[in-house]
Amino acid sequence: MAKIKFCGAAQTVTGSSHLITLDDGTTILLDCGLYQGNEDKYENFNREWLFNPEEIDYLVLSHAHIDHSGRIPKLSKDGFKGDIICTSATRDLASIMLMDSAYIQEKDVVYVNKRKERLGLKPVKPLYTVEDARMCMDQFVGVGYNRWYRINDTVSVRFRDSGHILGSASVTIRVEMEGGYKKYIGFTGDIGRPERPILRDPQPLDDVDYLICESTYGGRKHGGMPDNKQELLDVIHHTCVDKKGKLIIPAFSVGRTQEIVYMLDQLEREGKLPRIPVFVDSPLAVNATDIFTMHPECFDENILDYMSEDPNPFGFNGLKYVRSVDQSKKINNLKEPAIIISASGMMSAGRVKHHLANTISDPRNTILVVGYCSPGTLGGRIRAGDEEVRIFGVHYKVNAEVKVLDSFSAHGDQQEMLDYLENLNRHKLKKTFLVHGDLKRQEAFKEALEENKFSTVEIPHLGQSYKLEL
Repeated sequence: MAKIKFCGAAQTVTGSSHLITLDDGTTILLDCGLYQGNEDKYENFNREWLFNPEEIDYLVLSHAHIDHSGRIPKLSKDGFKGDIICTSATRDLASIMLMDSAYIQEKDVVYVNKRKERLGLKPVKPLYTVEDARMCMDQFVGVGYNRWYRINDTVSVRFRDSGHILGSASVTIRVEMEGGYKKYIGFTGDIGRPERPILRDPQPLDDVDYLICESTYGGRKHGGMPDNKQELLDVIHHTCVDKKGKLIIPAFSVGRTQEIVYMLDQLEREGKLPRIPVFVDSPLAVNATDIFTMHPECFDENILDYMSEDPNPFGFNGLKYVRSVDQSKKINNLKEPAIIISASGMMSAGRVKHHLANTISDPRNTILVVGYCSPGTLGGRIRAGDEEVRIFGVHYKVNAEVKVLDSFSAHGDQQEMLDYLENLNRHKLKKTFLVHGDLKRQEAFKEALEENKFSTVEIPHLGQSYKLEL
């Protein structure tokens, strides 16, 4: 009997990982993400497995975000020898994102071990090293969208563009059974939003027998898409012109940063952007932007038309991409207004923490939250309205204005997810499993699905297994 085991992103948003075991013993892992947060029950999640990595035959990766890909180097280090199958753009992004993650792992361990040494505790090793990240890239296989890729004699995989980040995809697994009939397992990955800048709209899934579906924004509705650029401009004027302050935009290096820069590029061409310096302070974002330009097959028609007049939609007068640490430090010494776009989006790591430490207590400044922040992260606490936060062990008053624009989200809201799933044949679909969402959001989305005639909807907990009738 085939089965599925939920090994991550079960009743939480990060750490995506789902193990499918077929009747013939073939094992397919969908995603292998890093848990990002501070919940006590997930304290050891990133270092422990709910399966034996040596027994996994294939890894199918939906996209390159670290909460979906971030444990791949450890998986390979711990014995996984199979192919890592993903879209070509995902492979290219993963090559820089996993190296960046490994660098952070190594750097964080140095800091942690200094504290442990002072306390007389045993040192710890990084989850994986830069060398581990480099080695696992030999296992990646890039595949184009919308074609069946056969991974063995009976199993094939097809990717469809999910419109979430560059290279992101839903996954359909086709299993050929004795007698010639076929069974299908679908995984939405992260569902993007229609009419987003840069990327194509999400493409519908194939009809499937079983569906693994994200639920990040169950019960939620985002702001209207057409207002994004104007809302961004309003925040810029309020902060940098009226208050003479700095605008800090914590943004994921891949996807969100490029969207914001593209909007600023448009505003600059339209003559609406104030003449203030704009910094993208993230080496990963700089490298990711280079990869964006290599994959126009992922772009929508609007940006392709825009590029016929402006070949570089990610560069304009006044924009500076920052790589070096010294350049990053100099930004903090600026007294005049500026826009600083820096990673990480959840404010849990990276250079943005330094910028927050330097700006968060000044009421002239604004922190613009443009995406999901897990409740346990620094970003989650700032977003929730905490009056004081701890950064690098120091307590800071949150006097800066905090503005949240959920309309920038790369995740579909409840109605957009329902629209995405609308084409699925409810009679064929035996069961839907909700993942990648906090329990409250999952319960809301389950209710919405059931109202839309999805008959059997499950909310698995971490480590729970279900039998699949294939």
